[in-house]
Amino acid sequence: MAYWLIKSNPKCFNIKDLQHVGTEMWDGVRNYRARNFMRDDMKAGDKAFFYHSSARPSGVAGIVIISKAGYADTTQFHPEHRHYDPKATEDEPRWYMVDVTFEQAFTDILPLSELKFLPALEDSLLLRKGCEQLTILPLEPKHWHAIMDMAETLDLIADEVDSI
Repeated sequence: MAYWLIKSNPKCFNIKDLQHVGTEMWDGVRNYRARNFMRDDMKAGDKAFFYHSSARPSGVAGIVIISKAGYADTTQFHPEHRHYDPKATEDEPRWYMVDVTFEQAFTDILPLSELKFLPALEDSLLLRKGCEQLTILPLEPKHWHAIMDMAETLDLIADEVDSI
């Protein structure tokens, strides 16, 4: 199993939205590095932190499971869709997506301002200059466990799965 961090602007789609629908396509990613992670590396069963970006505060909001490995992002083929890509074809798609399934919402956001103090994250892409705009980031097991430990220490992990 691999670990990830996936980012979404909570005004567009947030952890509560995912909790409500259960499983959703993670579409619309238009960064080649993030696309490659979805296309080549994300597998069903991997876990990811759901991160609210461009928010006050930005931070980890919960946990999801990758429920379907990378496949062609269908939005690239539809001219009326905002993620349409005229250079993409069904035979040669340019963009990929995965399906994510809600696992747990934290009782509050674990803010980036707190994560920056975790020594275990010093070498993570989350804190690396130039990677701030990536919407999908791989995490090493030590990164995952450090974030989970902090969430547990701050009592952000509820006893019941449907809290938030």
